[in-house]
Amino acid sequence: MVSTTTKYGILVCVDGSAASDTAVAWATHEAIMRHLPITLLHAEAPVVVGWPVGPLYLDMPEWQKENGQHVIDQARKTLSASLGGSKLPETHTEMVYSSVVPTLIDASRSASMIVAGSQGLGALGRLLLGSVATALMHHAHCPVAIIHSGETAAADSNAPVLLGIDGSPASEAATALAFDEASRRGVGLLALHAWSDVGVFPMLGMDWRDSERKGQEILAERLAGWQEQYPDVHVERLLFCDKPSRWLLEESERAQLAVVGSHGRGGFPGMLLGSVSSAVAQSATVPVIVVRGS
Repeated sequence: MVSTTTKYGILVCVDGSAASDTAVAWATHEAIMRHLPITLLHAEAPVVVGWPVGPLYLDMPEWQKENGQHVIDQARKTLSASLGGSKLPETHTEMVYSSVVPTLIDASRSASMIVAGSQGLGALGRLLLGSVATALMHHAHCPVAIIHSGETAAADSNAPVLLGIDGSPASEAATALAFDEASRRGVGLLALHAWSDVGVFPMLGMDWRDSERKGQEILAERLAGWQEQYPDVHVERLLFCDKPSRWLLEESERAQLAVVGSHGRGGFPGMLLGSVSSAVAQSATVPVIVVRGS
């Protein structure tokens, strides 16, 4: 089982945007499903002006307190509207006067999962992930769920969970979480491994049958123990000779959730987010949970 003993439980960073509201709705379902508390956290960044650079206010000014309280109140309303007849989970709110990204990264040490909308206020559509979501995927100390506006309403509760497997330590942590998510949702698991990063065109001297055999071995080795631990989860194995991001995005269209590791092949602790997980988090049309390797 995935450990869930944390101070914050499911931690949601809220900012009053449409993506933030969708993140709250998704996180509410996650908290109910996992029997965890949910914490709505809003950070009001200190205003910095002048030279030498320093904060304009040492304490949060009233106008920021009012704005922050409005954001928190809106998030609580969204949470209540998302219950769907379920019992209200233990709910906490927190407003801090501090830089947003460092605050959330520090708080992630005490969270089971941190949930963020893909875009904050002022972001340009879905062309790029928001700076907060990107920073969390790189540096958070717990799994990060990235939610795009409108995803929750469109999700099929009977659709499977998609898992990307590449054999790395981050992939192993993602596998544990994906099985747990599928079991709690009562759905199947799509376990996908793509053994080529160079596309489908054969390279001189490459034996695709040997690569395919190795790919099948990776899937078998990585899934065996988890299938024994979660016998209720039906697993469909998917093996492709192509770029992983392409097939993860394509298969995510028939999933309700995608789970990927953050380092990828050859990853090492502290490495920047892998291109595969970054591409999936940005472009998938379902929620994506990014799991960092220990």
